[in-house]
Amino acid sequence: MMVFHPVLHPEAFCSKELTTNLHYQLMCVAVVNIIPALIAVVGNALILIALHKESSLHQPSKILLCSLASSDLSLGFSTLVFATCWLSTVLQQKWQSCQYVYLAYGITAVTLFGVSLFTTTAISVDRLLALLLGLRYRLTVTVKRVYATVVVVWLFPILGIAVEFYTKDERRIFASSCIMLSLILAMCCYLQIYLKLRDGQIQVRQTNLSTPMSLARYRKTVHNALWVQLAFVVFFVPFCVIAPFAYPAVVEEKSVAFFLALVSASTLLLCNSSLNPFLYCWKIKQVRRAVKNTLSQFSCSLNGN
Repeated sequence: MMVFHPVLHPEAFCSKELTTNLHYQLMCVAVVNIIPALIAVVGNALILIALHKESSLHQPSKILLCSLASSDLSLGFSTLVFATCWLSTVLQQKWQSCQYVYLAYGITAVTLFGVSLFTTTAISVDRLLALLLGLRYRLTVTVKRVYATVVVVWLFPILGIAVEFYTKDERRIFASSCIMLSLILAMCCYLQIYLKLRDGQIQVRQTNLSTPMSLARYRKTVHNALWVQLAFVVFFVPFCVIAPFAYPAVVEEKSVAFFLALVSASTLLLCNSSLNPFLYCWKIKQVRRAVKNTLSQFSCSLNGN
């Protein structure tokens, strides 16, 4: 299932000319999408339950993690629904219905992808503010302001969809600019954090003092956020490389090879949503503990204890 400008020309991806003799490949595509989608739904549902139960995490960071887990869960669930419907309409050659399904999934996927992108960027900004503001951080980055940021993060991709619908030449510029600015901002934040921490470490060595506990804890939270950011970039880069060439070829030439390449790159994006819960459990001790407790309680309830 494609997530690169899918609200444009849905008929190009729901045509007999493109899908002829591809029924077996399309069934494989649906299965390959459904497996990580199931993992994304179950894994992120567990993460949300764990975050709800865990009170020791810093509240603003917890809200941002909940936003990211929610977008990943929603993307997994929408893929489960729409991938099945899309395959069914293609196999039955119901092209009008296929276009509606494809359009609905495209709007949903682009929105949720945008939410994930902007949320990871917001996490990087949050970590930089925690370092720069010091004691003023808790007074500046309040729960209300973080909730307001999350609302903007969820609404802004809808603006991008509107731009794609109502503009022509500007749509690719708008989408590309938003993606590039978000990634550059996140990169600049982590670079600034690295430079600040390096200078602080040099001062500690020069004065022969031990690293403060708060600084060590902060460094760990930055590493956790950086792992999530790097995973996002790694899964996103293949799509960025393939999509600019594949999308025009599919729309204009009905290229089967580029169609399958685009599908494979899109599946990698979905895999990022299924990987994030494992990263949370691996890197965040409180989340790992809460997930274990949740699974233990669920196991006990199944056993009737």
